Amino acid sequence: MDGKQDYDVLGFIYEYLISMFAANAGKKAGEFYTPHEVSVLMSEIVANHLKDREHIKIYDPTSGSGSLLINIGASMAQYIEGENKIDYYAQELKENTYNLTRMNLVMRGINPANINVRNGDTLEDDWPFFETDENKDETYSLVKVDAVVSNPPYSQKWDPKNKEFDPRFKEFGVAPKAKADYAFLLHELYHLEDDGIMTIVLPHGVLFRGGEEEKIRETLIERNHIEAIIGLPANIFFGTGIPTIIMVLKRIRADSDVLIIDASKKYEKVGKNNKLRARDIREIVDTLKARKSVTKFSKLVTKEEIRENEYNLNIPRYVDSSDDEEPWDIHSIMFGGIPNMEIEGLHKYWDAFPGLREEIFSALSANYSRVIVDDVESAVSNFVSVSDYIAKYHYIFRGFGEHLKDCLIEDILDVNAQSLKEDVCTDIFSRTSNIKLVDQYKAFQILSENWETITSDLEMIQGEGFDAIFQVDPNMVVKKMKEDEDEVTEVQEGWKGHILPFELVQEVFHCEQLSEIKSNENRLVEIDGYYTEILESLEEDELELQITNEDKNAFVGKEVKAYVVEALADVESPEINALKDYLKISSKKEKLAYIEERKVVDWNTMAANKDGTFGKPAVNARILQLQMDYEFPEESLEAKMKQVMLLMDEESDLKKKLKNQKVELENETIDKIKSLEEDEALYLLELKWIRPILSGLETLPADVISSLISEVKKLNTKYATTYSDIEVKKESAAGSLIQMIDGLSGSKDDLDGLAEFKKYMGVKNEKV
Repeated sequence: MDGKQDYDVLGFIYEYLISMFAANAGKKAGEFYTPHEVSVLMSEIVANHLKDREHIKIYDPTSGSGSLLINIGASMAQYIEGENKIDYYAQELKENTYNLTRMNLVMRGINPANINVRNGDTLEDDWPFFETDENKDETYSLVKVDAVVSNPPYSQKWDPKNKEFDPRFKEFGVAPKAKADYAFLLHELYHLEDDGIMTIVLPHGVLFRGGEEEKIRETLIERNHIEAIIGLPANIFFGTGIPTIIMVLKRIRADSDVLIIDASKKYEKVGKNNKLRARDIREIVDTLKARKSVTKFSKLVTKEEIRENEYNLNIPRYVDSSDDEEPWDIHSIMFGGIPNMEIEGLHKYWDAFPGLREEIFSALSANYSRVIVDDVESAVSNFVSVSDYIAKYHYIFRGFGEHLKDCLIEDILDVNAQSLKEDVCTDIFSRTSNIKLVDQYKAFQILSENWETITSDLEMIQGEGFDAIFQVDPNMVVKKMKEDEDEVTEVQEGWKGHILPFELVQEVFHCEQLSEIKSNENRLVEIDGYYTEILESLEEDELELQITNEDKNAFVGKEVKAYVVEALADVESPEINALKDYLKISSKKEKLAYIEERKVVDWNTMAANKDGTFGKPAVNARILQLQMDYEFPEESLEAKMKQVMLLMDEESDLKKKLKNQKVELENETIDKIKSLEEDEALYLLELKWIRPILSGLETLPADVISSLISEVKKLNTKYATTYSDIEVKKESAAGSLIQMIDGLSGSKDDLDGLAEFKKYMGVKNEKV
């Protein structure tokens, strides 16, 4: 392993530990950590703008852990060849956090000559700049950078006194004392090259707050500095639920409009926080690159429209991402039928599957239709245009697996995973561009999730050499030494492949042993299910017996056996009686003679002592075995406990067998990995890397069809019950109730009350 690889591994570990600490640090986390996904999004935006440059300078004036800078470096790796092509500038107010920045950059293997980190107050002390040791004030020279990224403290108090003369602010105005958000923004814009780009995380309030902030916002808009505004999901940052945005700015822009993106619904829930997915990041970046309006997601807003809104940039003013209200047709509610307008709302499916609408729906009138198939799922799945759609999808992906194999496997020691991912993504998007309804970003998510594994493996193979594939490592796990103690320790629990997963190797080369193990494991699950069934069938008084534990949720093996042995004590047979008589004999000579004489006993079923006799344990076990043939009444407690006892014996044997099977299979797997031929190793890598991508992509047409089936069923159910149906059911129920009332008898007062009740039900002047 070379030095660079060492640094990369340590850097990943370092960032992981920081993220885990941030996840549990509450509000303090925001002081030093920007969630990885937000950092990647900002970095991708920056990298796309700078991709044609050979050397760049990047700056974060509130650097925290330095993750934003590091991720820009990672994103630029697919575009910039060679090392030491990025200069890093970072400033952080808090000394401890400043040290995090330095440490994180160094641990990523960045050349110290390219690192410029300062512990200082960004708002009070302008930086970066060049100066000499002598006459610092006179030798100040502004440093401008190609990109600025930052996540400054939200709405922080600051001292704006005399800042109106500060060159950073004098052209735009000074942010209010209580909210320094625009002060950070203007500082960053001041240090940006004319052809540079900056991304800054800000609270949502900067889009619409009045006063000095409004004046600054107006000037930024009128001077065409604001490129885009991206509304982020709530609860995406550790320790705060404040709504946030990413603002993208440039000093010089060719356009005057502003792209507003509402990505507030683009996330997955992870614990207490929301998290941007790879597909969300890609969709945001693609939309920004294309500068396009997308319904309920983005809008390209003209400066004139912003002026009309008095420079208020609040996202809902321009992008309505709210869900459409569910339409309800009064005629359908009353008389049934599905409105044609709602069927037409599924037009994207009818365009993709010609003739399918006519196959499923039949007209009831000019404006209403009904479903004419009994099984919607079968009708859709088996329709010819749907089958053609699936066939077309598979056709366009012909050779894709081989293409991935050529790119990844054939050039394994030299392939650049980062740049190749973009090429593969472009290929997928190109192949699916003519297939209606396929979600390209879902395809990208599948690719991204699996590409993480590929990237990690390639780093190890390229850093450690091809022989890394043939290595096995101790499988270290953290365990409590005692259940009642908090202290944990790391212990080895078997082995694992350094690159190749054991189960994959077993699936290919030891499939029979693996199948047998899985079969035995499944049987253990079944046994556990039987225990549950029997427990649930027991009466309350039976549960109070000692056959169950204190919680009454499991059987006690020793007590179950004792109960069964006692229940079987009176069971007799010639062989059982003979074996009981044998136990009464004490003399060896008499025992041998007895064995010879008693042919009714199958002595071969027991293990004999060296002298030819049989020990008491063996004989008692045989007696119990014979007694177990006795059938108790099916639903009796005795029958149930007998079944439990048999299950426990089977379970015990299975567990012992499984343990030995797994040890044997593990040893065989270790030997196989170490002795793999090169072509075998490459084939396994192909299965690990490429097969999951292909399997994931194959599901996309099925997702489309499943979505259509769901929508049709929803429509059919929606208007299935009419108001008339409800009235008929009410009348029927009322009639049945009246018949019951008519059959009642009682006192005069009771009958008068029932008569009055019938009036309310529409029955007039009838005697009860």
